[in-house]
Amino acid sequence: MLADPTRLQLAGLLLDEEQSVSELATQLGKPVPAVSQHLAKMRMARLVTTRKVGTSVLYRVENGHVRQLVIDTIGHVEHLLDDVPAHHRAEGSAS
Repeated sequence: MLADPTRLQLAGLLLDEEQSVSELATQLGKPVPAVSQHLAKMRMARLVTTRKVGTSVLYRVENGHVRQLVIDTIGHVEHLLDDVPAHHRAEGSAS
C-alpha cells in the first residue's frame, strides 16, 4: 500500500496531525477526487482512520504501529534516493 508515492506522501503528512482531503490535496498539488480515492484505499487497509467534525472528515494515521511503519518506509526510501539520507544528516548535525 505504501509503495505508491502519493500514498506514502499522504501517510507522511498525517503522521503528526489530522487533515481533511482538501488540505491534503492542496499540499500535494493533486485533485481532491484523486486524493480521496487514495485515502479510501488506505482506510480499507487500516492505515488511516477518520473522524467527522461537522461536515468535514479528518484523516489521521491509524495507530502507533502504522506510524512507525510509515517512518521506517520513508527512511528506507531516503536510503534508496541519497547516499547520506536526510535523517542521517539531521543526526550528525546535533553534535
